[in-house]
Amino acid sequence: QVQLVESGGGLVQAGGSLRLSCAASGRTFSSYAMGWFRQAPGKEREFVADIRGSDGSAYYADSVKGRFTISRDNAKNTVYLQMNSLKPEDTAVYSCAATGAKYEYNYWGQGTQVTVSS
Repeated sequence: QVQLVESGGGLVQAGGSLRLSCAASGRTFSSYAMGWFRQAPGKEREFVADIRGSDGSAYYADSVKGRFTISRDNAKNTVYLQMNSLKPEDTAVYSCAATGAKYEYNYWGQGTQVTVSS
């Protein structure tokens, strides 16, 4: 049974930093993409960043580019999201996700709350 478990969320002031972690179990994702998505209250879930398994290429939403950094540790089957210069509009539930053989996000974590106060 595949499980993705996020940690590292919390309350931070604007301009602060947080580091999210997502540990996967039940399957090795080193060859596949893993990513982060977020959903703010009353809004649809949106893509934040992902990192490919094939070559480690990283992709970011324009809204977080230059502030967030995604990375992975394949030995630990874990993906991270370093979030710097946080803004109140970054407040959301952040969820980790992973793909399989096709570039489709089939595996999801429960999410971790990130709240940025102004």
